[in-house]
Amino acid sequence: MRKTLILSTALLGLATAASAQTLTVMSWGGAYGESQVEAYNKPFAAEKGVTVNMVDADNPATPIKAMVEAGNVSVDVADVELSDAVRLCDEGLIEPIDHSKLPPGADGTPAEEDFIDGALTDCAVANIVWSTIYAYDKSKFSGEVPTTIADFFDLEKFPGKRGLRKGAKANLELALMADGVPAAEVYDVLATPEGVDRAFAKLDTIKDQVVWWEAGAQPPQLLADGEVVMTTAYNGRIFAAATAEGKPFEIVWDGQIMDLDLFVIPKGAPNKELAMEYIAFATDSQRLADQAKWISYGPARKSSAPLVGLYKDGKTEMGPHMPTAPENMKNAVLNDFEFWADNGVELEERFNAWLAAN
Repeated sequence: MRKTLILSTALLGLATAASAQTLTVMSWGGAYGESQVEAYNKPFAAEKGVTVNMVDADNPATPIKAMVEAGNVSVDVADVELSDAVRLCDEGLIEPIDHSKLPPGADGTPAEEDFIDGALTDCAVANIVWSTIYAYDKSKFSGEVPTTIADFFDLEKFPGKRGLRKGAKANLELALMADGVPAAEVYDVLATPEGVDRAFAKLDTIKDQVVWWEAGAQPPQLLADGEVVMTTAYNGRIFAAATAEGKPFEIVWDGQIMDLDLFVIPKGAPNKELAMEYIAFATDSQRLADQAKWISYGPARKSSAPLVGLYKDGKTEMGPHMPTAPENMKNAVLNDFEFWADNGVELEERFNAWLAAN
């Protein structure tokens, strides 16, 4: 009887420990973080009987690198941009991903065929397609409004402060397109010293009118506060402000820079196996479509597209608000992750020197 009691107590202790398991996910916060909590974290926690904590960072790649190098990793899954996923993998800072553990699409298509091009890498699995766009406050314009990327750089036609993300990435591409480089040729031009000079020369034309932002929540706030007349931003942040909060913001899709965000597992993650279960769960067809109910980022799986429906308000069709909508892709650039993985450090150093110069 006593042995049975001890065994029962031990089993109860194991069950309690299992149920108390906690998974920590690091992402970007804001409307995007909310979409992941609702579409991924809550249903995963309910199905697995675990706790899922979400922590925010301006760019999760930065603290992940620091944690792994310090040997003090407290995060199990992180959401990072494609160029960072490639770089972190090359540096041995994140775990390899076994793609065979990913579920097939809702239509039965094997995972490796169902994800869009570039969405699966050696160490990462994409969940969304997003874009850097620019937006303006419609209430601040009484006549002509900006419609092209060139308009963003035209201080004479549209005077006022501009918001730009503090970094080289995206700004150099936008500058070249504004200077007349066709979207399809942007990286060919940027791969030359003359092209880099040309991009910085274009940025020079608005430098003294720029308000620099670093966190995704800042651009909508800059617009709302009237600190800028237009600003680059992540498309989902502007959509959320306009649709959920009723802000009079308008997105200009011309010159959008499309990118992917991917899930990675930091080397030394406390719950590596559970982290892989989370990634497989979060990136199935239905979960990716569910995320689009909360924010206007396109799912990274082809089989998710037919499952995308209405926004959480129950009335807004999400399709036209996606970066991948045909109407929005007439002059779009797909971020060249290899270019930024190879040249990012050098270009960021030049950007910082340019920023510091008078």
